[in-house]
Amino acid sequence: MAVTGVRRGGASLAIGGTALLLTGCAGLPASGPTAHQILMQAAPRGGAAVFNVVSLDQASVHALNAAAPASLSPGGLAPLADAVSRGVIGPGDTLKINLYEVGVSLFSGSKATAAGADAFDASAHGQEFAAVTVDRNGNIRLPFAGTLQVGGLTTDRVEQEIERRLSDKSQHPQVVVTIAESIFSSVVVTGDVRKPGRITLTSGQEHLVDAIAVAGGTEEAIDDVVVRFVRKGQRVEKRLGDIVPGSADDLILDPGDRIEVVRQPRSFTVFGAAGKVSEVPFESSRVSLAEAIARVGGPSDSAADPTAIFLFRNDAPRGTNGLPNIYRISMLDPRTYFLAQNVKLRDKDLIYIANSRSSRPSKFVAIINQLFSPAVAARAIAQ
Repeated sequence: MAVTGVRRGGASLAIGGTALLLTGCAGLPASGPTAHQILMQAAPRGGAAVFNVVSLDQASVHALNAAAPASLSPGGLAPLADAVSRGVIGPGDTLKINLYEVGVSLFSGSKATAAGADAFDASAHGQEFAAVTVDRNGNIRLPFAGTLQVGGLTTDRVEQEIERRLSDKSQHPQVVVTIAESIFSSVVVTGDVRKPGRITLTSGQEHLVDAIAVAGGTEEAIDDVVVRFVRKGQRVEKRLGDIVPGSADDLILDPGDRIEVVRQPRSFTVFGAAGKVSEVPFESSRVSLAEAIARVGGPSDSAADPTAIFLFRNDAPRGTNGLPNIYRISMLDPRTYFLAQNVKLRDKDLIYIANSRSSRPSKFVAIINQLFSPAVAARAIAQ
């Protein structure tokens, strides 16, 4: 009789378990929505769609790879290129000035010869002035020449102006002006470089990549650092690995440019039925969608729907309806593997592996099996 009671009790539990299996599976934990639930958001019955679901094909692969990343400035650095003002003098620069005179001179103490006051002294005399710094208004002051506006001029122009002012005071004055130290004609390199600081520009027309090299370069992988370039109040960002030496983005530097090298490692995230939520660094210059899926172990055999792997990208191309596209691939379609190898993953891409619709009932069955384990049955018979 006791056995019969157990059987009846077991039958009642089985019937109750079946009811719970049919009505309570939705309450079991899951790592994310199923493919059906995602598709319902793309084409809801009673509301507006949130996004488009696009099956990955050759056209969508091309569109994904061709679209410019929105995380950095579109178009790169080339729009900031303009005529550079090399070799001009500006506030803060230190000038070295040498004056050379023939005959009667202002500074050497030479006098007229015994042959007469009008005799010509063929000897040359030189005078080196103390280093002079250009003030914030772009002016300098020299003996007998007075105040000179030198800001924005080349050294040749300054030489000519000093000679003109001394021409009625000295015989055949010749002036040589050199920039001993330039604050104005320089750029500043900061951030993740080995030797941050100020770099003086020369007539050699240094480029952006040259300045970073002079600053010691970076210890990070060039694809994991961003160059923030500021010129005349405009700021543009581009990954160092994307700046090809000699290209339009490798700008000729202009006085006052500021260069900041910032470490920004690229990574992608994986959610859903892939074992665990992961943020995965690129660790190489290029990672394909196929490689990204492989790095996290692929879809879980017990929980994932291999026909429903989705790629979410913030700056992905939009559909004709203006809504963002998300891209779906099926690991059961052999053609997908070729396409996934050609999709170039980008920084902050998100891969979602959908849960299988059968995973929740499977979890519930596992719970029922634990409840009806031999140990539980034996305990019930003993009662």
